[in-house]
Amino acid sequence: MSPIAVTASATTSLLAFHRGAKQWNKIIPSYWRRSSGIGSSLFANSHRKPLQFRFSTSAANESSGGVAEEISGSEKLPINFVWSDNKKPRVCILGGGFGGLYTALRLESLEWPDDKKPQIVLVDQSERFVFKPMLYELLSGEVEEWEIAPRFSDLLANSSVQFFKDRVKLLQPSDHLGTNGSNTSSCGGTVHLDSGLLIEYDWLVLALGAEAKLDVVPGAAEFAFPFTTLEDARKVNDKLTTLERTTFGKDFQISVAIVGCGYSGVELAATVAERLQNKGIIRAINVDPIICPNAPPSNREAALKVLSSRKVELLLGYFVRGIRRVSESDSSDTSAGVDENHIEVAHNLEKYILELQPAERGIQNKIIEADLVLWTVGSKPPLPQLEPSDFPFVLPLNARGQAETDETLRVKGHPRIFALGDSSALRDSNGRILPATAQVAFQQADFTGWNLWAAINGRPLLPFRFQNLGEMMTLGRYDAAISPSFVEGLTLEGPIGHTARKLAYLIRLPTDEHKLKVGISWLTKSAIDSVSLLQSTLTKVLSNS
Repeated sequence: MSPIAVTASATTSLLAFHRGAKQWNKIIPSYWRRSSGIGSSLFANSHRKPLQFRFSTSAANESSGGVAEEISGSEKLPINFVWSDNKKPRVCILGGGFGGLYTALRLESLEWPDDKKPQIVLVDQSERFVFKPMLYELLSGEVEEWEIAPRFSDLLANSSVQFFKDRVKLLQPSDHLGTNGSNTSSCGGTVHLDSGLLIEYDWLVLALGAEAKLDVVPGAAEFAFPFTTLEDARKVNDKLTTLERTTFGKDFQISVAIVGCGYSGVELAATVAERLQNKGIIRAINVDPIICPNAPPSNREAALKVLSSRKVELLLGYFVRGIRRVSESDSSDTSAGVDENHIEVAHNLEKYILELQPAERGIQNKIIEADLVLWTVGSKPPLPQLEPSDFPFVLPLNARGQAETDETLRVKGHPRIFALGDSSALRDSNGRILPATAQVAFQQADFTGWNLWAAINGRPLLPFRFQNLGEMMTLGRYDAAISPSFVEGLTLEGPIGHTARKLAYLIRLPTDEHKLKVGISWLTKSAIDSVSLLQSTLTKVLSNS
């Protein structure tokens, strides 16, 4: 295996990068440069010491491009990624969530002329794809991590898609400088990765997802746990486990505050309440006077019924003004282990005070105490906030940092770039931006893959039309609510809804091989649970006879 030497173009790119460093600092806000890459963010911390890689080729990997080797500390120059075939289209996909991964898989599934089949690179900061709608089941122990968070290397093992675990540092599109959307292969731009790798592409897909927005309330970033990524779920599970062990065998309750009562907040509240049972006090806070304001009424009613049965306290019509750690100067009641609602809580644990302010006048402020604060409010796309300036390659972004796209999901003014999911500001027929849900990203990935095929082959692109298939939410280990859109007025609740939801998500898992493995695993667990339930029932009957 012989290393590929650093080319002159890589050196030129480095010089240009250094000459423009001050200009880039002007157009990329400081908080993006400080970003640590939460959630699906691929954008790098510019202050971190980057890893360096050398890409090599061998007879074993000629069809799939380069292999990365770590470069020694003395070699710090950026390096150009060398595609295996300069004549075939080069597609770079940023983000490995529903939008990015499923676009790659869609491209793989399509029939291509031999000279048009694209080379595909997929970049994500994590080594695992995460099926985010089922993160709650990690807290309940219903699923295993590998089932909902398989490694990209396993999912793409039988494909020609190359995966890089890396973060994006800069986007430098050039498709507005005379390179149009024709089917001839000419560079559409360059992606600068944190490792030093430079990837030239013909077509770019932005599917970067979104990260939790914790900077809107003082103390949230320091003391609250978001719940949007696999790492978030691990941290919350570890914290709950620590609290459970600390209070085991003691007459104390674990207090959990959940900020936000949208789908995520309600699903978290139901799952955590079921897990802690009578050992926990769960409070859910929402600025709206109702929970899940965008949910079908039947789903909302099912959720309210479950939350009530698990004694979840709903603090509706309040927003969090601040979060702080409990100190010795706080009230005597708090230090004694009793909050304002006279609930005895655990001693010797790090506790937090949430200051709640009513959304309407005439209602008193509230102060509550919690051992754990979970944050489900707000998100922000990780695309750089490029301001209108003298730089002609700036992407058209809305106020939230989403790329403005046309109805074919192409970024306006950039015929070589597609954006979907949280990265896209596509509007529906009523002028409203489509919701940032897995269902939307899943459908957009199908259209993005097809439209890339059409653009490469000189065919007309299809306009994306979102079809709402219904709403689903988990409400615990054996409980869920589903309202399919194709049967008006129908809502499946309880164990039936739970089973229907799992089957729907099983069908949506990536690759047939992974679906089969997970299906067998879930079927085995279901059989074991059924036998266990039967044994428990027989034991009770025999003991009472």
